[in-house]
Amino acid sequence: MVRTASRALTAALAVVALAAGGPGPAHAQPTAESIPGTPSAPRTLTGVSGVAGVGGVSGVGGERLPEGWRVEGGDLVWSSPKPVGMGGSRVEFRSGERVLGAAVPSPDHRTFRLGLAGMRVGPVAELHVVAGVRRLDAAGADRAPGQRRAPAAAAPEDPFPPNPVDPGVAGKYRTTSGEYALKSVRLPGYAEPVEMRATVVGPTDAPGRRPLALFLHGRSATCYEPGQDSAGMYWPCKPGQKEIPSYRGFLHDQQRLASQGYVTVSISANGINAQDGSTADMGAQARSSLVRQHLARWARWGKNPAKAPGAVRASDPADLSKVLLTGHSRGGEGVNRAALDSVSPPPPAEDGYRGPVDWRIRGTVLIGPTLFGQNPADGVPSMTILPGCDGDVSDLQGQMYLDATRGVGRSRALHSAVYMVGANHNYFNTQWTPGQAEAPAADDVWDDEDPVCSTRAGTRLTAKQQQAAGTTYIAAAARLFLAGDDRVRPLLDGSGRSAPSAGPARVYTHAVGGHRTPAISPDGPLSVTNARVCAQITADDARSCMAQSGSGRSPHFVSWGGVAEEPGRHAVAARWTSPGAPVRLQPGRAFSLAGSDALALRVIVPPNTKGTRLDVALTDASGTRTRLGRVTVDGLPGSDATAAHWAREVRVPLKAAVAAGLDLKQVRSLELTPLSDSGEFWLMDASGWRPGTAAVRAGTLPRIDLGRQTVVEGDSGTRTYQVPVRVTGKGSGVIKLAVMDPKTYESTVREVRVGAGSAVNVSITVEGDNRYNADLHHEVSAKAVTGTAIGGASGGLLVQNDDPMPTVTVTPVADAVTEGRGLTWKVALSEPADVPIETRFSLLPVREGPELSTKDVDQDWLSQQLGETADPERPLSTGDPSLWVSVPEGETSTEVTVPTITDTLTEPEESLRMQVHILKEYEWLEGPLLTGRVTDTP
Repeated sequence: MVRTASRALTAALAVVALAAGGPGPAHAQPTAESIPGTPSAPRTLTGVSGVAGVGGVSGVGGERLPEGWRVEGGDLVWSSPKPVGMGGSRVEFRSGERVLGAAVPSPDHRTFRLGLAGMRVGPVAELHVVAGVRRLDAAGADRAPGQRRAPAAAAPEDPFPPNPVDPGVAGKYRTTSGEYALKSVRLPGYAEPVEMRATVVGPTDAPGRRPLALFLHGRSATCYEPGQDSAGMYWPCKPGQKEIPSYRGFLHDQQRLASQGYVTVSISANGINAQDGSTADMGAQARSSLVRQHLARWARWGKNPAKAPGAVRASDPADLSKVLLTGHSRGGEGVNRAALDSVSPPPPAEDGYRGPVDWRIRGTVLIGPTLFGQNPADGVPSMTILPGCDGDVSDLQGQMYLDATRGVGRSRALHSAVYMVGANHNYFNTQWTPGQAEAPAADDVWDDEDPVCSTRAGTRLTAKQQQAAGTTYIAAAARLFLAGDDRVRPLLDGSGRSAPSAGPARVYTHAVGGHRTPAISPDGPLSVTNARVCAQITADDARSCMAQSGSGRSPHFVSWGGVAEEPGRHAVAARWTSPGAPVRLQPGRAFSLAGSDALALRVIVPPNTKGTRLDVALTDASGTRTRLGRVTVDGLPGSDATAAHWAREVRVPLKAAVAAGLDLKQVRSLELTPLSDSGEFWLMDASGWRPGTAAVRAGTLPRIDLGRQTVVEGDSGTRTYQVPVRVTGKGSGVIKLAVMDPKTYESTVREVRVGAGSAVNVSITVEGDNRYNADLHHEVSAKAVTGTAIGGASGGLLVQNDDPMPTVTVTPVADAVTEGRGLTWKVALSEPADVPIETRFSLLPVREGPELSTKDVDQDWLSQQLGETADPERPLSTGDPSLWVSVPEGETSTEVTVPTITDTLTEPEESLRMQVHILKEYEWLEGPLLTGRVTDTP
C-alpha cells in the first residue's frame, strides 16, 4: 500500500498496512482501517494514496485519516499546530471509546507518539486525542467528546450558612519570605539532574516550633523566551530562555498560612516536568523523591539550624512531626505518593531518596490532582479540590482520592472532596494566571461560550476570587489536619457550611472516612427493587451507570487507565416517571447505625436540576419500618463539557428511628421513595454519620510495587516469564491486576490475594520464532482492593525481537509504459515478517526532459489520494512529496502503481524519478533510485 506525505510536515514515513495478493496490480483505495495491524485491509491497491498535511490519508470513498495524524517509524503520530497537553492530564490516543495508550510528547508539545507494536488500532475515522475529557485533535478541538451546547446553568441555590470559624482570615503573626537553592539531585530514570529550589514564607514571632506546609506545583511548561508568547518543555532551558517560576505561584497561600503560624515552603519541579513525558507513572515517584529530599533537608536543619539557608533561619523553626503536603495537578499525585513513601519505602532502585524519615505527614491537600493509578494513600487524611471548570484534568479524576479509599484499610482518616463551581485548573497558581504570571499563561477553559465556564458566565470565578477561595480551603485543611481544630470540619465534610473569606465561590463538599460507619455499598452483595446496580466502568450501555453515548461526565466514573471493563465498581441507578415507587436496597447482611446521629447519603442527580425529593425509611431485622424524613437534592451547575454529575451529601437524622424503637444495630434495608414527578439519581453509598474528627492511628498496609523485565523472544518453543512483583510489610490483602494485550490494547482484570513473603503470579507466555517482528510490551497495572497499598502501580514484560529484518528489493514491473497504463514496481521481501515492512519513495525532479505532471495522472486519484487538483499544471515532484509502501505482515511482496491517463496531445517522453528508502527499526537506509517513463499512445 502506498500513501504520500509532504516532506515539510513529516520527517519519516506514514505507514499504511496493505495486503498484496500476488504480482497483480493494486488499487488506490485503502480502507479506513489502513494502519498496521488493523482488520479488513484490502487485498489489492493501486498506486499512491493519501497526503499527510492536506487533510490526512485517504480511505474508502475518499475518507481520510483525521487532520494531523500519520504513522511514522512504527509510531502512531499526531501533530498539533500549537502546543497542547503541557498540563497535568495524560494525553491519550483513542479509537472510539477504546484507549490505545498514553502518547509521549515532543519537547514543544506539538507532536505526540504512541508505539504501534502490531496493535489493532481500529477505524481511522474514530481516532482522536483526549486529555481528561477534552478532545485535542483538529476534528474536535476545544470540545469534550460528544459535547453539545448545553442550556444555561441553573439559578444558584441559597448560600450555605456561615461556619462559626472562618479559617481563611489573616492571622496575627508577622511573616518573612525568602528562597533557597541547593545542589541539584539525580533521580532514577531522569537523564538530567533536578533542581532543589524553593521559596519559604514563615512567621517570625509565633511561639515554639511551627507546623510545616509544603507546596508542590503541577506540570506546566518549564522554559520561555522573554518577549515571545510561547513556552516549552526543556531541561535545562535553552540559551536565551528563562525558567518559569511555577513554585512562586502559591505565595498568596503561603502568606496567609504564615500569618496563622505555619512555616511554608514551595518547591520547584521543572526538571521533572520536562522529563516525565515517557515515564510509566507520569512522574509520581520522582515527585515523591523530590518532596522527601526537601523534607530531609528541613529535618537536618532542625537539628543543626546553623547550616540552614538564610531563608529558613529567618523564619520560626518548623515542627517536622506536623507536616501538610499540598500538591496541584500532577503535584497532587506526587505528594500522595510521598505520603505513602514516608511510611512504606519504595524499591531502592526506583527511589531518589533513601535516607531516614524524620517527619510525619498529617494530611494532604490535592488541588485539581491527577491520580492515574487510582491508588490513594488511604491512611493519611486528605482534602481534594475539584475545580468545576477544570480544562486540564477535566475528568476530575481526583475524586478517586475518596472513592478509591473505601474498604481498602481500617484507617479512620477523613477524605474530603471540595467541588468549587466556576474554578478552572490554572488560576490556583498565580504563575499560571494571565496578568499575574511572569511567563506566558492562559485560561485552561477552552470553550468561551460554555454556559457555566465561559468568562461571561455568572458561575465563573475570576482569578482573584478563585485564589481567595483556594486559600480559605487550604487553610481549613491545615487547621483540621495539623492543629486538630474540629470547628472547621463542617467546611470540608458535607455539613453544608460556608466561609465568608471564600467570597462568592459556590463550594460543595462531601466526605468518606472519619466518623462514618459504612452501611450500604453497591460494590457488595445488594438486592435492589425499582432500580438497578450499575457498572461504573463498562462498554455495555445496558449495564453502565452512564452510557458512553450520553452527555455529561461523572468524576465518580473515571476509568482506570485503559481498562474497558473493571469489576468491583458499582452504583445504584434509579429513574422514574411518576412518584411513589420506593427504591429498596437490602445488602447481603444487616448493617449497624448504632452510635450515629444521622444517615448520610452520597447522591448524584443530573446537573442543573432542582428539587429531587426523596423520602427515607429504614427497616430492621425484626421487620420494624421507620420513616426518617425527607431529603432534597439539587444538581450542580453543569454543561456537557463539565464533569458535574457529582454526588451531593445529604443527611437525615436518626432521631425518629430511636423514638420508634428501631434496632439500629440490625438494620436490614433502606428505602428511598421519589416524591418528584419524574427524575433520576445515582446512589454512591450510605453510611452512619456523627460529628467530630476521628483519631488517625499510625499504621501501614502491605505494599505492592510492580516491576519490569526485558527478555529475548527466542527462535522456537514457548517460555513463560514472570512480571516482577515486590511485596513488603506485614499482613495480607487483595489487589486488582490488569494485564493488557500488546496487540489489541484490551485488558483482562482479575483479583489476587497478596501477602508479605508470598509470590504473586503474573505470568506472560512468549512464543519464539524465526520471523522478524516488533518488540512487544505486555503492560500490567495494579490497584488496591482491600488491605493493601500500591506504590509502583505499573510494570510489565518487554519481549525483544531477535530475528533479522528481511532483505527488501524493489524491481520494475512496468517502468516504461504508454499513456493510460500504470507505472508499476514490485517491493519484495526475502521472507515474510510479523510486522509491516516499510519503505519510502521520495519523488525527485527529473534531470533530463519533461516530468510527469498533475494532468498526466488520473484526476480522481489526484483528488482523492493527494488532495490536489490538476490546475495549475505542475510537475508531480512539486512540494517534495513521498510515497510510502508497506508490505503487510505475513506477505512477501506488493506492487506500487502510479496510474497515467491518455490525452490527445502530442508530447515527448515524460518521466518521474524516485529514491527508495527502507526503514530498519528507526533508521532510514537508502535503496535504489528508480525512473519511470511514459510515451504517447501510438
